[in-house]
Amino acid sequence: MALPAVTVEQMQEVDRIMVDELGIGLIQMMENAGRLLARHIVDQYAPSSVLILAGPGGNGGGALVAARNLANWGVDVTITLSSTELAPVTALQAAIVRRMGITVGEPRSADVIADGLVGYSLAGPARGRAAVLIAQANSAVAPTVALDVPSGLDPDTGVPPGVAVEAASTVTLAAPKAGLIGSPLVGDLWLADISVPPSVFAQLGIDMPADTFASGALVRVR
Repeated sequence: MALPAVTVEQMQEVDRIMVDELGIGLIQMMENAGRLLARHIVDQYAPSSVLILAGPGGNGGGALVAARNLANWGVDVTITLSSTELAPVTALQAAIVRRMGITVGEPRSADVIADGLVGYSLAGPARGRAAVLIAQANSAVAPTVALDVPSGLDPDTGVPPGVAVEAASTVTLAAPKAGLIGSPLVGDLWLADISVPPSVFAQLGIDMPADTFASGALVRVR
């Protein structure tokens, strides 16, 4: 499917319009993102176990939502956090999975790794524990599925300024990010519907087809 790609600046404005003008909050978009990431993982890989790598921001929150859904569907889930200092909405998701009894600790082997370490707000190379977890994911036998953008990849240029996830597939959100098109680190590229109306893209001069998700909430881009 041929779709327009967006820059980081454009995506930031999409998020702002969603929250400030439409009243569709981050947690609502996060719930959609995580549920569809989980759906993609189950449909494409049918795993018995999944390792969730979650960062402190919104990308990590979406990965934690995926963990919750996967656990509800009978998948053995382990979560590894890259930081103990979480954004408020991500901390809320972390508290929920802990109350559910999902294991939160060090990485362990699994059939699939879900990458929710760093989203489109990457500034400079991945550092610290996030960089370590990216390297570990790349050395694992299991395929890695990235949420929105493979962690460490510059979402505008597609060039990683440091270590970056080598994804088997990427579930990007709302619209493909410019740097994902043609990058070998992305793997199979899918687009997830997180409830952004086409009119929001139209405000920014982006021609997103109104029927993009007519066939379902997950669309194969390449």
